[in-house]
Amino acid sequence: MGLSIAFWLLAIVAVAAALAVVILRDVFRASLALILCFLVVAGIYVTLSADFLAAVQVLIYVGAVSVLIILAIMLTRDVQRGNLSNRLHIPVLVVSVLMLGVVGFAAIKTPWQISTAAPLAPTTAALAGRLFGQDGFILAVDIAAVLLLAAIVGAIVLVREKDK
Repeated sequence: MGLSIAFWLLAIVAVAAALAVVILRDVFRASLALILCFLVVAGIYVTLSADFLAAVQVLIYVGAVSVLIILAIMLTRDVQRGNLSNRLHIPVLVVSVLMLGVVGFAAIKTPWQISTAAPLAPTTAALAGRLFGQDGFILAVDIAAVLLLAAIVGAIVLVREKDK
């Protein structure tokens, strides 16, 4: 019962954060709302006993993607102006409502199978051992991290203004 309440509270916060991402005019605050949405989705994964997905959500989306978004915002000029308004509000609203209807219809009409049995083995420990163990992929992860760092530093060097 407690997990069900936590799930629905987190779901409400996730929808509110997603709406804030769309509604806020300040791009930086919208990115902070997106980070909150990512964190809440990780919490939803925890309530669904998907601990590995929660860890991946925090590491990749909250840790990497959010940092990249905020870095791109900080390197952009005129962030204080916010998003420019356009004349596509009504068509976007119509398409969004239609998409919500299609997804809702599919969710209601799908015969979901729910398992009450617990997982046979702990998934996170087994997967972490496979990825980072003796024969794992830790070298590939380190190389990817160094390449991403080099790309970020290169982007900063290219974008910064030249001193006169």
